[in-house]
Formats: sequence, C-alpha cells, structure tokens
Amino acid sequence: MTQPFELPRFYTPYPARLNPHVEAARTHSRQWARDMGMLEGSGIWEQQDLDAHDYALLCAYTHPDCAADALSLVTDWYVWVFFFDDHFLEKFKRTLDRDGGKQYLDRLPAFMPMDHTTPVPEPTNPVEAGLADLWARTVPHMSMDWRRRFAESTEHLLNESLWELSNININRVPNPVEYIEMRRKVGGAPWSAGLVEYAAGAEVPAAVAGSRPLRVLRDTFSDGVHLRNDLFSYQRETEEEGELSNGVLVLETFLDCTTQEAADAVNDLITSRLQQFENTVVTELPALFLETGLDARSCADVLAYAKGLQDWQSGGHEWHMRSSRYMNGGGAAAGSARPWSPSALTGPGTSAADLKTALATAGAHRFRSHTHVPHQKVGPALIPEITMPFPLTLSPHLDGARRRVLDWAHRMGMLRPQPGVPLSDVWDEPAMVRHDLALCAAGIHPDATPDELDLGSQWLAWGTYADDYYPQVFGRTRDLASAKACTERLSSFMPLDATAPVPEPVNALERGLADLWPRTVVSMTPEARRDFRQAVDVMTASWLWEIDNQIQHRIPDPVDYIEMRRATFGSDLTMSLCRIGHGRRVPPEVYRTGTLRALENSAADFACLVNDVFSYQKEIEYEGEVHNGILVVQTFFQCDYPSALAIVGDLMTSRIEEFRHLAAKELPVVQDDFRLSAEARAVLDGYVHELENWMAGILNWHRNCRRYVASELRHPMGSPGWLGVPDGLGTSAFRTARRPVRSSG
Repeated sequence: MTQPFELPRFYTPYPARLNPHVEAARTHSRQWARDMGMLEGSGIWEQQDLDAHDYALLCAYTHPDCAADALSLVTDWYVWVFFFDDHFLEKFKRTLDRDGGKQYLDRLPAFMPMDHTTPVPEPTNPVEAGLADLWARTVPHMSMDWRRRFAESTEHLLNESLWELSNININRVPNPVEYIEMRRKVGGAPWSAGLVEYAAGAEVPAAVAGSRPLRVLRDTFSDGVHLRNDLFSYQRETEEEGELSNGVLVLETFLDCTTQEAADAVNDLITSRLQQFENTVVTELPALFLETGLDARSCADVLAYAKGLQDWQSGGHEWHMRSSRYMNGGGAAAGSARPWSPSALTGPGTSAADLKTALATAGAHRFRSHTHVPHQKVGPALIPEITMPFPLTLSPHLDGARRRVLDWAHRMGMLRPQPGVPLSDVWDEPAMVRHDLALCAAGIHPDATPDELDLGSQWLAWGTYADDYYPQVFGRTRDLASAKACTERLSSFMPLDATAPVPEPVNALERGLADLWPRTVVSMTPEARRDFRQAVDVMTASWLWEIDNQIQHRIPDPVDYIEMRRATFGSDLTMSLCRIGHGRRVPPEVYRTGTLRALENSAADFACLVNDVFSYQKEIEYEGEVHNGILVVQTFFQCDYPSALAIVGDLMTSRIEEFRHLAAKELPVVQDDFRLSAEARAVLDGYVHELENWMAGILNWHRNCRRYVASELRHPMGSPGWLGVPDGLGTSAFRTARRPVRSSG
C-alpha cells in the first residue's frame, strides 16, 4: 500500500532506551490478556494481533528504568487501553451506536473506587474485567490525590470517545484548536502521564499538581505524543477506520493544503510543543519550587517525573518506528532509510538519537521564536471580513454609563501617574474616552440595569487598565519580582469572607479592585465567589507569563499562546459575570463538562483573535509586543502579515462555527444526559445567548472605539519612539539619559 506522505524528520534529542525486562512483560501481558477474555473469542483480537502490536516493547521503551513487576503492570494497562479503543470502535463507532456507547461508558467509573476495598460490579466484558483487575493492583501503591487525578483522566479518555463518535456521525472534521483540546482527552496521554508517576516512583506533589508549569508539562507531553501518533496512524485511520480526528487531516482541511504539507506542519508543531516542554522545565520549575517551598524530595520527584515524560516521548517514537500497527515503512524518519554517518548511531533504540538532525530541526524554531525585531513598521491594521451571525443589541443606559465610568476612573486614580512608580502614567482622560469601555459593556450586557451596566463597565475599565499597566510598569523594566508582589497583593483584596479586612490600597489597581469586589460578590454563593476570585487570579497570573516571555524576548508556542490568551484577555472574568445570576438552578458540574468548556473556549478564542486583528499595529509597531496571534502565526509558518491574517481569520470563523455547532447539537445532549429541568435548560439557553451577546458586543467595540485607530496611537512611555526618542543601534544611551516629562495629573 502506497504511503500518503513521507514521514518527516522528527525532533528527537533524547535517545530511546530499552528496559531489560521486556520479555518478561511480553509473556505476562499475553497471559493476562487471555485471562481477561481479550484474545480468542473476543471478536476483537487474536494472539497474533497482540504479538504484532507488541505493547510490551512500547512500555519497555517508554519506561526504561522501572522494575520487572512495575513494567508488567504498566504493560497490562496499555494492553487494556488499546483493547478498549478497538473494542469501542467495533461495537459502537462502526455501528454509530451512541446510546449503546454511552451506557457502556457509564458503567466503567464504578470499577475505579477511591477506596480500593470497595466492592465493584461483576464485569460483563473484557474491558470491565481488565479495569477492575488493574485498578485493584495499582491504587494500593498510590496516594488518594493520584487516584482522583488518574480516575479523572481515565474517565476523560473513555467518555470523550463519544465526541469522536458524534463527529463521525455528522462527517465533521474539527478545527485545529478544538482538535488539540479534545485529543488530549481522547488520546490518553494525560492518562499515560499518570502511569509515568507510578512507573518512575515519583508522584507529583498535590501542592503543585494543578500549577501552570505542571499543567504545561502534561499538556506539551500529551500534544507531542498525540500528534506523533497522528503522523504514523494517518493512513490506517483515514483509509481503514473512516476516522476524522487526526491532526494531519485537521490541518490538511483547515489550511487547504496537501497531505505532505499538513504532515510537515504537524511535525513542526510537535517540535514547538517539545521545546515548550523544555522551556518550562528550565524557566518555570525552579521558580515554582521556590514559591511553593517544596522540600528536596518533592523537587526531585517533579524532576524525575519530567524525565519520565521525556523518556516516554523518545520511547514512543521508537515504538512507532517498529510496531506493525502504524505506517512506518519508509521516508526520512525510518531507521533503515538513514545513511550511516559518524554522527548517526544505529541499532535498536537509536532512531531517536540522531543529534545532528535533532539540532538542525530544533535550531530554526528556537531562532525564529527569540529573534523577532520589535517596533517594526507594519502600517495600519488590516481588518478582514469577520463572521458575526449574532445580532448586536446595545443597552439604552450607555450614555450615562460612559459618564459614570469616567468619574469612577478619576476617583480610583487611574487617570494620573501612581506616586513613586516610574512609567505609571498609563492613562489620562482622553485615553479613557478613546477606549470607550462602557460601549463594550453595553453590548455584552444589553439588558443590564444602570447599576449592573456601571459594574460591568468598571470591571472592563479595571481589567484593561491593569492589562496596560503590567507591561508598561513591569515589562519594560523586566521587573518580574515586583509584578509578582503586585499580583499577590491584588488577591488579598478579594476575601471570600465579605467581612474580612483587606489591606489599605496604595495605588489605582488596588483601589479599583477594593471597590469592585464587595459590590460584585455581595449576592454570590460561596462557591460562585470562589470561582469568581479564581477567574481574577488566573487573569492577573497570566500577565506574569507575558512579562516572563518579554524578558526572554520569546514569541510563544502557538498552542500555549491560544490557551493563555483566554486568561490574559480576561475571558473567564467577564464570562463569570454572565453566570452570577444563575444561582443553583444549573448544577455546577454541568459548567465543567467538556461541551460547556468548549462552548466558552470557542467564544473566548473568537474574541481574543478579534482583539489581535484590531490591535496588530498598536502592539507590534508601537509597543514592541510579542503576544499577538498574527505574529505567532507569522513566526510559526514563516509567512507574511497578509497570509498570517488569513489564517487567523479562518480560525476565527471556524471557532464561531464550532460555537454554533456546540450550541445546536451537543448542548441538548448534555441537557438530556444530566436530565435537567425545564428551568435549568432555559438558564443554559440563556447563557448561550449571553455568550452570543458577549461576542457581538466585543466585535462592535473593536469596530467603534478609538483605542486601535492609527491616528490615535502613541508609543508607550519609555519605549523606542516615545516623545520623539530615537530608536535603533547606538541610541540606548540617549534613552537612558533623557528624563521623562511627567504630567501634573
């Protein structure tokens, strides 16, 4: 069978190593699979299928250092998960039986009790039998926190198979962002990361398991594993299984390019994700250890876990090169096709050790991400046709809100420099008028009362002011320590107990938050109050990520950018305002479903990319910014501004289309699955309408405010070009000597 594309040169800087207990694991897993009913008579596998796939070899490569018993147990887990994949395919995907598939999946969590002494149901098929056996053998060695995390990732892996089935049902290829997010759950790499903790004897401490650095390590690992698998499995999945959830097919469809071009782009994304992994280990883990006060043993466990994930990447690549399950018969990546050279090793386990190729593959990516020249002249931002299927409605109280938010900003001290803080002359009254944040609030909340509209306008003013304040005051001085101190103090102005005292505000940021918080949370439930504070904390913490990238002069990895952009834009904050009045009429777990998160993320990505389109000149030319989606695309694809803008425009359209698909097709399924009352269904439908208003209002604001108009743009204080300060080679001494001219307030 002819291969549809040539496998690319992979970024594989770490050599694969083989566990010496591989044969024992092979023998054990073969007998275990037979005992569980997975082989002869199952209708899914015969022994020759299991032998050909050689999951023991996969585990021996991905866990090279664990003991024989641990390797056998891990191998059994992989036999089980691959059997589940094929079993679900035959029983439900091929027959398009969603109802049967849901009933099948709903039984499986019962076989993973947190207390391993709790009885489980009688298994009715090999998947249930295997899960019951594996859980009982594994969890006695692991903490309760690990059990919860691993059970959750296992349920995601199982349940999101319904998402794949739904997409096959409607012949729908997902968009790239949607695909990356869902593939993590369906593909099982987060689940694999949990087994790395077991095999390496290095549990991630509960204190840091939910932190950004650990999340990024898990997600970059997952994306690398899944996208690599997509390259090797493309032929089998598209030609034999009718699969639509494959990264090569996703990019081939989205970019309207050849299969080879899509495969090369997927490989570039793998490289970018692995380099994000490395950057996180080097730049974020040390700071995390200090900030959380982890003891030496816990730090060593985290580092051993990171090493285990690297071993998995290298070993997984080696196994893909050797397993009969995948397309690996030739091309530049095949070990047999690589000519001998002094820098290229040969033999088992060495296809991931071509250092010369690894450096050549990686160097260009790293070079591009760190060598952007700031303040390039780009001219007025080009605004494409933007799809907006939802009607705009503006609050009738807009004019009054405009006056009142300006008065509020004056009272909070936002329109003057902050005493003793260099570069803090962020806004003045003309700037506030140009920003017209009440217009944004009037579109987002068209049915708001005057008081509610004032509150929304003031939150937008506070968030936008803070978003301008951080890069100007902390970013230009590369003062990450002061930014962290500022962020920690801001959190103290949001007590969960409304009667708790707060510090005395010392600047406009603190004064504004101290004013907004009690007025906003007064009628919230304790749970809603916690969620809302977390939304603000996530936003302020994301600005530290931006400053860290500024210090490194690093254009973000595309996936990391999209996911962090939601936070830097304040998406969760403003969406949380939409849910304030919902109370307990909708169970909180509904908002945590994949469908609701996908609905919110698709809306957020649309709004964030709209902002990137309109702010391109302001950020690239005037502010020297590296956080703009168009610049990220230009850097990743090595293309010009119009080409990157076209890609971003297509992504905006696809996210709107995904939002509409989710609302029309998948939200009713969630409502049925949770057996929601008519009242709760009406609340969810109303929430969808609020998100529609949110998108329409944000687009209208960008089109009609003057924050991004070329004639109104000014270089930020202290930047090249500010107040006529020259920029370019040899001018740094001039900028140092010149004193900024302060306004009188």
